[in-house]
Amino acid sequence: MKTSSVLPPQRDLFEIPDDVCYLNCAYISPLLRSTVIAGTQGLERKSRPWEIRPTDFFSTAKEVRKLAAGLFGATLDDIAIVPSASYGLATAARNLPVNRGGNIVVLAEQYPSNFYIWERVAKESGAAIRTVARPVDGDWTSGVLEALDVDTAIAALPQCHWSDGTLVDLNQVRQRLDLLGGALVLDLTQSLGAMTFELDQIRPDFAVAAAYKWLLGPYSTGLLYVDPRHHRGEPLELPIFSRKNAEAFSDIRYRTEFASGACRYDVGEVANFALLPALVNALTQITDWGVPAIESALAQRTDQIAQGAELLGLDVTDSRFRAPHFVGIRFPDRPRPEVAEQLRAEKVYVGFRGDALRVTPHLYNTEQDLKRFYEVLRNSL
Repeated sequence: MKTSSVLPPQRDLFEIPDDVCYLNCAYISPLLRSTVIAGTQGLERKSRPWEIRPTDFFSTAKEVRKLAAGLFGATLDDIAIVPSASYGLATAARNLPVNRGGNIVVLAEQYPSNFYIWERVAKESGAAIRTVARPVDGDWTSGVLEALDVDTAIAALPQCHWSDGTLVDLNQVRQRLDLLGGALVLDLTQSLGAMTFELDQIRPDFAVAAAYKWLLGPYSTGLLYVDPRHHRGEPLELPIFSRKNAEAFSDIRYRTEFASGACRYDVGEVANFALLPALVNALTQITDWGVPAIESALAQRTDQIAQGAELLGLDVTDSRFRAPHFVGIRFPDRPRPEVAEQLRAEKVYVGFRGDALRVTPHLYNTEQDLKRFYEVLRNSL
């Protein structure tokens, strides 16, 4: 994986009109031109089924696992292919014990996929949801560490908050959980592919990332990391391709043994001939750029965005507590969601989540985009 910190704008790799200023990757990323081609070619294969061999049901999935393993810092056997973050989190919930009187720690206003499943688990088990209040200064970590105790069954967290990019120091959380004995489940949808992830330090039990945001992949695709100690757990489904020797199509006997590794947690029909080639293409490009280089390039963009917002008298989270690819901008008087619509009218696209204007650039954004955002934001105030 490349580690150079200098990446020029990559706008020509995307089909983005010159008059569009898209600063909303945390919502949904545009697809690379090459990803669209890969997906189209994959879909076209289904028009010629006589050319599809049994090995083809496994080969592309193997490529996805290999590329995903590189992003997580894991091994190929640690990766399952899932359709969504909620699917991966439900898988984690099925395989982690939660007892009556225990607690599950989440962040306030955490993304619903990483809340609803734990709400149900708590209700069914007699445990409690323990919610960490949003910190005024953006320092979630102190609140999370305070919330963890000997009754914590699971800390279900993101690497950064989806609404404004405020960070959780997962290294510190892991160290505390090591002392207390709790499990760590992560939703990395808003960070994997855009900022580094130290698997050997953080050591989650399960970590999932939907691919349609920072991994530049198609919708309904995702990656699930499973720690080896959970490789023999219970999947949500029982698809045939997760079984040992499943590639032997001519052998019609039922198979009782799963294939080794995390593939037992794969979604059914994992060989999706349209989506998986597209996902391979996107992950290959992310790998070629290198996550450290992406992180550095995006940090330069968000620093410039943050500085401009501060010049306009707006509130921006302290850079110590902000992910490198996010800027959450707040208005000193009151939340102003109408600003996002005013920007949209000028073809400048951002998000508004909670009380924050969420600005999330990627490598397709140019210096001109950043200047245009500042000018249109200034004129909207």
